[in-house]
Amino acid sequence: MEVFRHLPPADRRDPCALTIGNFDGVHAGHRAVLAQLQRRAGELGLPTCVLTFEPHPREYFAALAASAPQAAAAAGRPGGHAPIPPPARISTERDKLDALAACGVERVCITHFNASVATLPAERFIDTIIVEGLHTRYLLIGDDFRFGARRRGDFAMLREAAVRHGFELARVETVTREDGQRISSSAVRAALAAGDFAAVRELLGRPYFISGHVLHGRKLGRTLGFPTLNLPIPFERPAVAGVFVVRVHGLGDRPLPGVASLGTRPAVERDGRLLLEVHLFDFDADLYGRLVRVEFLHKLRDEAPFDSIEALTAQIGRDAQAARDWFRSHDAEAAAPRTD
Repeated sequence: MEVFRHLPPADRRDPCALTIGNFDGVHAGHRAVLAQLQRRAGELGLPTCVLTFEPHPREYFAALAASAPQAAAAAGRPGGHAPIPPPARISTERDKLDALAACGVERVCITHFNASVATLPAERFIDTIIVEGLHTRYLLIGDDFRFGARRRGDFAMLREAAVRHGFELARVETVTREDGQRISSSAVRAALAAGDFAAVRELLGRPYFISGHVLHGRKLGRTLGFPTLNLPIPFERPAVAGVFVVRVHGLGDRPLPGVASLGTRPAVERDGRLLLEVHLFDFDADLYGRLVRVEFLHKLRDEAPFDSIEALTAQIGRDAQAARDWFRSHDAEAAAPRTD
């Protein structure tokens, strides 16, 4: 899969079948969109392309509101309303790109969402990005897709542009679960916040995980008797936080059981950076630089401050024992090799 930061260079702008969206989580609804895109692209003999944005537009407008409220109100939403708070992040960019590649996407364009994109009129968005920038021949969008400055662009505008520029336009309807619930990134975030990983798995169509390269930490866990592998979280608002039962893929033939904390570690420092810390049971090795995937199985508790290192150490011991107990009670499921 080719990944471009913004748009492909002029000599690489081959005609494509395009869809546009944030694709946070690449959930089952996203995959239905991508499957439809792939089917039509195959019929037309076109490569598939996803256009996405970084940061999320709502993150941009929230930051703008904090620094320049009047500018944010003017640029953010129709009628000058204040921007909607940004959503928590489900996936890292690495995990999102891996999921898109697994869906057969051949090209991803990650456009930096900044002032020039935020203020780009919807008509210019069509002309400079969809038509000239990506040479779109087939465009598939969701039923709630809006674009351009003040979100003026909609399906009706695209329909007129499709006739004018000669590309095919289609709209995919909302994908729902058997119980009628809409499959959306918002639903995934709500399930993650509730610690309902069974619902998360159903919405995603796979287990929930975060992957990354192991980095050096403060090694406090080792001094407390609970060495950890540490993964950075590259955004401010993750969709999950707390202490979890996990298993880690990428360190052997089978995933390894453990307990993990994701948060800012209020027990040991103030204003700490977000970090995913994983203590693997009965395992100790130099893992710095290794690429691992941490699969979340069950939430034990929320993150909390402690009055002393002794109190923190005692709680870590209780968390580790609770995780071991969980694995014992789910032995058959947890021990089964996983390929998804």
